[in-house]
Amino acid sequence: MPEVTGPFDVSLEPQPDPEAPAGRMIIRKRYSGAIEGTANGQMISHQVEGGVAIYFAIETFEGSVDGREGGFLLAHRGVMSADRRELDIHVIDGTGTGALEGISGRMDISQAGGEHHYTFDYTL
Repeated sequence: MPEVTGPFDVSLEPQPDPEAPAGRMIIRKRYSGAIEGTANGQMISHQVEGGVAIYFAIETFEGSVDGREGGFLLAHRGVMSADRRELDIHVIDGTGTGALEGISGRMDISQAGGEHHYTFDYTL
């Protein structure tokens, strides 16, 4: 299973809804490195007292992975608290297009010094 890493830029655009118990945001990403391309999606998040937060997101990627052009969908689920971080980001099976048809894999993301990075383990 190849593993690739690299940086990405992300912008989050809040979509206010005073009647919704959770926040919704539009996600826009630009990946660089072994993954080149853009992704757009939506995120729903909720934070409760005590610092526990959860989010779900769907991201549509278009670009290339190790030079193979195509696209796929990523599903995110994250739970964070002061002493715990659970993050599950994976390719939705059957969503690969172009030269990425049949792709499956998992992604991890991190942030340090204001920069975002990905690690992507995939099979094709």
